[in-house]
Amino acid sequence: MMMLGHIAFIAVMVGLGLSLPFHAMGDVGSALVVVGVIGLWRYTWAAINFGRAALFLKSVYPRRKARAMAAYAALPSPAHAYFLVTSYKIEPEVTTRVYQALFRAAAAAASAGGATVVCSVVDTADARLIRNIFDRMAVDTSNTRLMVDQIAGTGKRDALARSLRLIAGEAPTRRDIVLFVDGDSCVPEDIVAATAPFFTNPDMGAVTTDEEVEIRATDMPLFRDWFMLRFNQRQVMMSSMGLSDRVLTLTGRMSVVRADLATNAGFINQVQSDFIDHWRLGRVNFLTGDDKSTWFWLLKNGYKMGYLPDVASLSMESQPRPGFVDSALTLMVRWFGNMLRTNGRALSLSPNSIGWFTWWSILDQRVGIWTTLAGPISVLFGAVFIEPLALPVYITWVMFTRYTYCWILATVRMQPFPITYPFLLYFSQITGAAVKSFVLFRLDRQRWTRQSARKARAMSLPFGQRLQGWSSTFSHSLALGWLTLGVILLSGIV
Repeated sequence: MMMLGHIAFIAVMVGLGLSLPFHAMGDVGSALVVVGVIGLWRYTWAAINFGRAALFLKSVYPRRKARAMAAYAALPSPAHAYFLVTSYKIEPEVTTRVYQALFRAAAAAASAGGATVVCSVVDTADARLIRNIFDRMAVDTSNTRLMVDQIAGTGKRDALARSLRLIAGEAPTRRDIVLFVDGDSCVPEDIVAATAPFFTNPDMGAVTTDEEVEIRATDMPLFRDWFMLRFNQRQVMMSSMGLSDRVLTLTGRMSVVRADLATNAGFINQVQSDFIDHWRLGRVNFLTGDDKSTWFWLLKNGYKMGYLPDVASLSMESQPRPGFVDSALTLMVRWFGNMLRTNGRALSLSPNSIGWFTWWSILDQRVGIWTTLAGPISVLFGAVFIEPLALPVYITWVMFTRYTYCWILATVRMQPFPITYPFLLYFSQITGAAVKSFVLFRLDRQRWTRQSARKARAMSLPFGQRLQGWSSTFSHSLALGWLTLGVILLSGIV
């Protein structure tokens, strides 16, 4: 069935390409000039990251891992592992699987340097369930300490800060580690043994790992394919950034931070009360994006953040909305909002201190918004005002380039891909860029996926907030207008 899909895709692509009258290509060319120039840059950037990822996976990472394991084996005593877990509005079946995996990993760590599990919960039922799971574990948990901290539901940031202060009271050493785990992610049993050795490097502040995903059987296959595609892309980008030991995010699902840094007062304060001062929106206090706060604190203080491509946590995802597009948009708004709220202040750091490639990659997060949107804008205006053939030429080109990209991407995990990938890739690129442009001018809008609170009606908001909303719409429209004008001028339409 998968093979038939690929055959049909190739047949349509080739048929569409051959049906075009080549005598009209001269007229079409002027409409596609922006696509070509921008495409050259985007494909070059993609090739650079693929090359860096291949170098990291095949050569650099194995050597780094061997050195880290040897240095760790020479230590007089292994690391003590502190597992910090937050659970809120998660199904009991998921919670059970998550904590069973967690306690198995803690028991394995306890046999070496000891383990402490700090669980931050809001509901009494969750606290009772977690203790029951712990008591019924088939593994030896006698050397594992469980601390269930039931708190008021004031937000994940408050929960993390309180738990980190509890861990600070245990006086962890520089050798110990804190594992940040979300309440819907399962950690591998050997997670401590796999991550602790990398902290023998005194410059290493944190590490993050690969991710696998499990989608509920009742959710759309398209949603599952979209997540799998994203995680394949993630493996490439994380491996590329891992070459510089400066990843662009510490994944909130599961990341490991050196214990003496995670319990630093400045680190804890940034997690609990992070914000930016925006010239138009004023002070924007961060609700979501705690993983971006930890990442930025480590980045600005000069610590390295590594990537472990052969260690994977399991994320149990579910559609936040009934439809695929609605679900994707909901998640994109949260993800990209977190990224862009931290992007500006990260760009203000010196490239000499964080590395030029890292700095340029952070800049590209913003530049990529407009370069991605410029291509379709150029083609649409070219098709309307110059030559309608620009549209089928562009569709053929999109089909060819995205299909080729998916095959290259498939080599990372050596797995075949469903024919939905090229379509989902283009959807993610164009829709993602549009969402980023929307969020960029509305950095104050943020919301957890599981929050049930509804948005207030526009007319019931205070005048100051309504004025901010109008200014955001005006600024966004102005930026899109200038982009469109620039594309029209550069492509020779006007």
